[in-house]
Amino acid sequence: MAADVFIIDHPLVQHKLTLMRRAETSTAKFRSLLTEISMLLAYEVTRDLPLKKVPIQTPMAEMDAPLLAPDKKLVLVSIMRAGQGILDGMLQLIPSARVGHIGLYREPTTLVPIEYYFKVPHDIEERDMIVVDPMIATGNSAIAAVDRLKQTNPKSLKFVCLLAAPEGIANFHRHHPDVPIYTAAVDQALDAHGYILPGLGDAGDRLFGTK
Repeated sequence: MAADVFIIDHPLVQHKLTLMRRAETSTAKFRSLLTEISMLLAYEVTRDLPLKKVPIQTPMAEMDAPLLAPDKKLVLVSIMRAGQGILDGMLQLIPSARVGHIGLYREPTTLVPIEYYFKVPHDIEERDMIVVDPMIATGNSAIAAVDRLKQTNPKSLKFVCLLAAPEGIANFHRHHPDVPIYTAAVDQALDAHGYILPGLGDAGDRLFGTK
């Protein structure tokens, strides 16, 4: 299957992303913008969810109306810790979604991801899964997360992020060409420390005010 990258270039998404990139944006404002932009990303990534017609009664008449078709709720999986910001926004739009978490950190010298936490809902094989993390930089954390999540055999899998680097996308799709990436922007490159340029800094630190 071809490796797909979908750039969500809606004007509101791009406007809010620019505000998030600014170095002077406060923690509170960054957090608020991330919630808002995540709702817009959720709208785009769920565009192809199947619908079914069900009979309902409006105040005026009976009708056959569309509802989401899958019997099992969607699963949103956050790559901790920064993925929580996207998860919170998406849950405002999809409050019935089930939630999973995978904890990874990058070893500072090798940039190799280390797993420290993993919990997802049961019967994953009957559920569509969306994995969320603000960045695909080197792609190593995204690869490790999807490696682990594929072991649960989800019905389908998509990856959503705010920013991606070309190197990270190429690395990710070498390992997972079947998983589409949805992102608000593909930036220029990585620096020597594995950060995205021009990027927006460390998303976790900016989200939680820890730097």
